[in-house]
Order: sequence, then C-alpha cells, then structure tokens
Amino acid sequence: MNNKWFECKVRYDKTMETGLLKKVTESYLVEALSFTEAEKRFIEEITPYISGEYEVTDIKRSRLAELFESSDASADRWFKAKLAFITLDEKSGAEKRTSQSVMIQATDFRDSLKNLDNAMKGTMGDWVIVSIAETMIMDVFHYVKKEN
Repeated sequence: MNNKWFECKVRYDKTMETGLLKKVTESYLVEALSFTEAEKRFIEEITPYISGEYEVTDIKRSRLAELFESSDASADRWFKAKLAFITLDEKSGAEKRTSQSVMIQATDFRDSLKNLDNAMKGTMGDWVIVSIAETMIMDVFHYVKKEN
C-alpha cells in the first residue's frame, strides 16, 4: 500500500490550566491514501479528545521520506529534518545532491540529532543534514487496517 502523510490542522476551544477557554489551532500528521480519507480518519482520531465544536481548518500533503519514532515516553516533540543524499555522476564526476525530508520524534534538539544519527546508521550512501527544525505537530496517526 502506498500511503502518504497529510498534515491536518484543527481549531477549537481548549480549556487552559487557569480554567479559561482559548481558541487554539493544533497540527497532526495522518497517514492516508487521499485527502478525503485523511480528513475522515483525522476526525475519527481527534473527536474523543475534543469537547465542543471544532473545525478542520487545513489539510495538506506532507512529503516525507521517512518517520523516525522514539520509544522514549518523554519524547513529545516532532522535528523535521532535511537530508541531502550525495551521489557521484559516473560520466562527469560531478557530485549530485538529492534532498528528502524526514520527521524525528525527540525530547529536544540534541535528542533529535542523536535519534536521526541512530536511525540513519545503516545507510549505505553518503548523506548530510541540511537542516533540523522543531515543528508544531502534536501527534501522529498511523494507518491501521480495519479487520472485517
């Protein structure tokens, strides 16, 4: 199955620690085949956690090559890294760089770098980190095949 990642945003009234209601917009990653399925699955996933009215404000395709999750329970942030894979053109001898984006779950920036290095340890080709930045992604919803 060739699932894609979609970044979905929801806007709703969140009860803050002070007890006041505040309008917030949160982003989530949803694994799905299409925009329609992403919206349907996203609504199914978030409905139990949101009381009151909410609005799905945006859904866009997120071009990710890989998603590296952490087994650390305190890893509650998501970082997006841009990697450049380096190859040599045999005819001209020129260096060619191919960029890909990956998501890394980590506790902080240093942890994201460590997790990325560990995840890429077995990679055969040469690669470099172009950038790493923290995202506003709250959670990731993987595709789960439903049993008949």
